[in-house]
Amino acid sequence: MASPTIDEFLEEVRGLLRDKNGIKLQDVMLLEPPLPPSYHRLVNELKQSFPEHSEDALLTKCASFLPEYDADYDEKDGGGSSPAFAIFAVKYFAFLRDVDVDDLVETHDLLKNLLNYAILALSSSMGLVVLPTVISFSRTLARLAMGLDKRPELIAHLERRESSFGSEEAAERVTLVEGSANVIREAFKKCLSERSGPLSGIDSNEKPAGRRVGIYITANLCLKLFFQCRKLRSAEQIFSNIYQQSPPLVFFPASQRVTYLYYLGRYLFANSHFFRAQLALQAAYDQCHSRCPKQRRLILVYLITSNIILGRFPGPELLRRREATGLSEKFLPLCSAIAKGDITSFRRLLDLESVNADWFLRRRILLQISNRCEILVWRSLARKTFLLSGSQGDTTNKKAATFDLNDLLTLAIHLESKALSPASADNALKGRLHTNFIFLTPPSPPPLEIVGYTDPDLLTFELPPAPPDLPTMSFIESLVASLVEQDLLHGYISHGAQRFAITGAKLTVTALEVGFPGVWETLSGRADHEVPGWVREEKASSGEGVIAKFEQGRVINLSGARPAGAPPPSRTNSVLRSADD
Repeated sequence: MASPTIDEFLEEVRGLLRDKNGIKLQDVMLLEPPLPPSYHRLVNELKQSFPEHSEDALLTKCASFLPEYDADYDEKDGGGSSPAFAIFAVKYFAFLRDVDVDDLVETHDLLKNLLNYAILALSSSMGLVVLPTVISFSRTLARLAMGLDKRPELIAHLERRESSFGSEEAAERVTLVEGSANVIREAFKKCLSERSGPLSGIDSNEKPAGRRVGIYITANLCLKLFFQCRKLRSAEQIFSNIYQQSPPLVFFPASQRVTYLYYLGRYLFANSHFFRAQLALQAAYDQCHSRCPKQRRLILVYLITSNIILGRFPGPELLRRREATGLSEKFLPLCSAIAKGDITSFRRLLDLESVNADWFLRRRILLQISNRCEILVWRSLARKTFLLSGSQGDTTNKKAATFDLNDLLTLAIHLESKALSPASADNALKGRLHTNFIFLTPPSPPPLEIVGYTDPDLLTFELPPAPPDLPTMSFIESLVASLVEQDLLHGYISHGAQRFAITGAKLTVTALEVGFPGVWETLSGRADHEVPGWVREEKASSGEGVIAKFEQGRVINLSGARPAGAPPPSRTNSVLRSADD
């Protein structure tokens, strides 16, 4: 049976392969509706001439138009196509013929199968030509998987089928989103393992050579899906592979750099590497275009949170920006509570029934703020205690500045009692001990069954309620010792006098400055500025570590170079302020 539309399509694809026009090939191999009228004719011909189970005849048809090598084209130049591409073309036709866009789950399965064959064609001599098509199919698969994940009623039968397996299989089951990410990851591996071109992976135009151009596009799609299904361990493999094999990130487009650094910052944040997270997120925020407020806001939420944990609060200039609209209501009350040492407000603001708790939980930052910032609240309370009732000492007579731990204990008991009192809280806030307290409180025991005789006077007897768990001197001493261990407090504890002595004060440096060093300065000073997963410079081919790229005849401007060992300058000084301000 004649199939002129199929012949015309294959002839056009053959010409694009000969011309190595990957962008045009991507435009020709369409998937998503609405399709042009010519594609409807193509589908009709496929159903009539090559119905289901006729893939062998269709492969013969494709092979006649897409031979392994084109006789009119030099084999050494990589002309023609490989058998892998012919098989891919067959699967593409089968997808157009069999797909039912109303059945999204079946469409997803067909598309995932098609992408597998496209990735096989990516390994052929025409891989660079096929790469734009693979990226286009990957994006479509990622969108479809994300959409299905947001409609659980469509994939409920898949989850029930998976849960019917044994416990070991059920514990390791792969979700629909993760399965899609695993397929796209194969494309990422093909791009990352490219060996053609210079050893550096960068051509003479300072562009990624060969299939390396797809490294960060495919990686970002994988990371998006892994974060959606909360498979951070799989995301870690992406970062590790890139850190070991990828060319420097700076040679890739800004959109890819920003997206990658955002997910890298999110991953580091989730693993409590807050200083490294803020480095990656700050770079993503600086490189994100001002005309992308939605993306800048996503980055800013985690950037502000990381900086708060590190002792830097957002300033008015930052919060007035377009992408920061509404963030001041979320973060400024927390910053105020931390700076004042107000443990009562801090606990209520992070209570699970507080106004902003749901907002914090959906962004997965509530527990990090609660657990990591509480020590900063106690530091501020100790600082306030020293300012209000402490002895400033006498540097001339070598008398150390001190403050009474009993005063700190009194303030702690007062604030904790206030936090535990629902009557003193706002209607939308409830006092509590800690976020994890809800998991630690045992359930109320069932009433005891009365066996045998019981004296009538004891029938109505009830045990008095347990007293609230308030701070003790042991708690205060352990807390102060923890602050000293973290370099957030300088001095020593006198257990006999129950006082804390600040050491190191001089005529030029006050006891307050010495005893309570800046949180940001302390944490950033001892942090590692190397960010695993972020390739900033080229790797030495000899394996001696990381070296900068220097080429013969290139002029290197060192006017802005830092001294050896100096930390990189921060770009946020003008929009962030200290926790003590």
